[in-house]
Amino acid sequence: MARRFTVVAVLAGLACAGPAFAADAWPSKPVVLIVPFPAGGGTDTFARPLAQQLSAQLGQTVVVDNRGGAGGTVGAAIAARAAPDGYTFFMGSAHHAIAPSFYKGLSYDIEKDFIPVTVVAQPPQVIVASPAASFKDLKGMVAYARSNSGKLNFGSAGNGTTHHLAGELFKLQSKTDMAHVPYTGAGPMLLALMGDQVNVAFDGLGSSAQHIRSGKIKAIAVAAPQRSAAFPDIPTATEAGLPGYEVSTWYGIFAPKGTPKEAVDRMGAELRKALDSPELKKTWLANGSDTPRYTQPEFASYLQSEVQRWRKVSQDAGVKAD
Repeated sequence: MARRFTVVAVLAGLACAGPAFAADAWPSKPVVLIVPFPAGGGTDTFARPLAQQLSAQLGQTVVVDNRGGAGGTVGAAIAARAAPDGYTFFMGSAHHAIAPSFYKGLSYDIEKDFIPVTVVAQPPQVIVASPAASFKDLKGMVAYARSNSGKLNFGSAGNGTTHHLAGELFKLQSKTDMAHVPYTGAGPMLLALMGDQVNVAFDGLGSSAQHIRSGKIKAIAVAAPQRSAAFPDIPTATEAGLPGYEVSTWYGIFAPKGTPKEAVDRMGAELRKALDSPELKKTWLANGSDTPRYTQPEFASYLQSEVQRWRKVSQDAGVKAD
């Protein structure tokens, strides 16, 4: 009996001593970062430099896995079903705060099926136009839209994306009517804009920056309370004649629900370190974003407020998935 008690006690002690997750060994293999849009879009603009920096810090490759489709919801659904073992993370965005009020029957819940880690970039939206557009500023764009009702069209990265809802918000605030032309991502949308297949777009400054600099598209206004340090010559929408028109294309890192706290906390610390690196600070500034400072609770609160905001815009605009 004494021997049996000793064996049981030893086994129980080993069970208690053996942690469910070896934090000191993480990561012991490559980490996957699911990006829910095709390569070449705004998400990629920040995801790839971030993955490169994290790879250097962690000593393991951080693999960017592009899974585009349905306004970013396909990739989000894949991420929600991923094993919560600390080796899969998800780069969500403002699009995912819109999806709950836009798409019916989503197979995931952005607030319940993920752990928000932190916001990694927060560039403002920018109103951009085809180089062939007859107008040069926001007042001219609004005047043209009002005198040519329904003839002006705007491209987006897909139904239910921030590009789409930013356009609907613009229509509400400017009292104009424009036709929506959805694409499969920001990359294809920008190609269409440069080719004059669509007239305007409401894009994240991160993905439009290089094309604005090259002159392939025209910047009309930034949807922010102040001008971008990277593009000081572009007026804010308020300065240009549309007071209060503000939209941020934020990008944040999420972990599937159930991911060990140790992995989430470590990733959070590594993300903060990465964002403080001179390399990313330079890249972020060039793409029109500052360096966000969000704790996990702050990110969760911000996500909730964004879901509520875009639900109201969707209702007011009367838009829904086709």
